Amino acid sequence: MNAPALFIAHGSPMLAIEDDAYAAFLTRLGASWRDAAQKPRAVVVFTAHWTTRHPAVSMTDGPYETIHDFYGFPEALYEVTYPARGSKAVAERVRTSLAAAGFPVSVDPARGLDHGAWVVLRRLFPAADVPVVQASVVPGYAPEQLF
Repeated sequence: MNAPALFIAHGSPMLAIEDDAYAAFLTRLGASWRDAAQKPRAVVVFTAHWTTRHPAVSMTDGPYETIHDFYGFPEALYEVTYPARGSKAVAERVRTSLAAAGFPVSVDPARGLDHGAWVVLRRLFPAADVPVVQASVVPGYAPEQLF
C-alpha cells in the first residue's frame, strides 16, 4: 500500500480527553488501519509546534517524552501521556530525503512529542504501537519549499 499523506489538525488539546464528533472520526480512521495489511509501519508528523530555521527531525528508537506545551487547561489533560516510540531508521530516511532535496537538516535525539502530534496520534493509535518521527516546520520557507 502506498502511504497516504494527510493533513490532520489537532484543534484544541482537549481533543485528548473529550469525546466529540472529531474525536470519534479520528478513532474510526485509526481503527480502519489496524489490521496487519493497513496498519502503517511508521508515521511522520510535520508539526507547527516545532519551528526551526532549517528542517529538523527527531531521532530516537526509544519512547518519547509527552510534551504538554499548552497552558490553562484542566489538570487531567496534563496527566495524559502518549508513550510512542521513535524509529531511527525512518528518521534517517526523512533526513536523507530532505538533504537530497537540498535542505540543510539536523536531527534531535531529545525532542519529545508535542501536543500537535500526540493529541491526534492518541486517537488514531491509542496503543502507541506505531513508531513516530516528528519533523519541524520552517516558517521562513516559501510554500513550495514547505511542500
